[in-house]
Amino acid sequence: MRRRTVGTEDARSWLLVNGARTDLFDRAAESRADQIVLDIEDAVDPANKDEARAGVIEWLSNGGRPAWVRINDRSTDSWDDDVAKLAGVPGLLGVMLAKTEAGEQVTETADRLGGSTPVLALVESALGIEEAVSIARARGAFRLAFGSGDYRRDTGTGADDLAMAYPRSRLVLASRIGGLPGPIDGPTVSSSHPVLREQTAVTVSLGLTGKLCLDPEQTPVINEVISPTPSDVAWARDFLADFEARGRVIRDGSDKPRLGRARKIERLAQTFGVEPA
Repeated sequence: MRRRTVGTEDARSWLLVNGARTDLFDRAAESRADQIVLDIEDAVDPANKDEARAGVIEWLSNGGRPAWVRINDRSTDSWDDDVAKLAGVPGLLGVMLAKTEAGEQVTETADRLGGSTPVLALVESALGIEEAVSIARARGAFRLAFGSGDYRRDTGTGADDLAMAYPRSRLVLASRIGGLPGPIDGPTVSSSHPVLREQTAVTVSLGLTGKLCLDPEQTPVINEVISPTPSDVAWARDFLADFEARGRVIRDGSDKPRLGRARKIERLAQTFGVEPA
């Protein structure tokens, strides 16, 4: 069972669930994923999208755990049906907009959903990466996410860390410029936990603060790696205690950035339930 609730701004693990498989929804809701995303885009055959959308709406409206829905991209007819039928649905936390390539697509989606539903922009192409700042600054944008698989197919880029560093860093910078929480990295396809742990560590090193995943069993690893370490928490609490003891006096130029880091670590430690070493 889930041990605590993590808000969408801080959410580390974002579990994608096939929107046509309503039998999987309850299991996903009981997993350790910080957030679940019911996918009615690439996971669903075009002939079955209406049925999948209806199943998602029924589950959200009848006591299912509040969740996000990955909707179809703005260029498709399915997008129009998605926003029209999801608007006002109980339990809808927000939508993940597939293949986002312009800020206007985010704003139009938000407006069609009533103006108060957050839009998580999934960037999956060269154009989307190039327009990342305008997407992050768009009205209605909540966070950015990296559709790494489609990005590689669009650009012919390899999957190694060096090849993926540029688009990831672009999303980190765009999120900072747009005043958004840190972006969400693409999924690790491997079922190996050591591989997942290694790739999630790269996610953290580049400044991304969440990760998409495809299997509930991946969520504990992602949550652990993206959370502050117990030694980080111990350092933060020691620094903050010393800062209070000296009357909150800034001693030199290094104190202010360390204070900001310590306060962030302490906030995340309380959110994620991390205790000091």
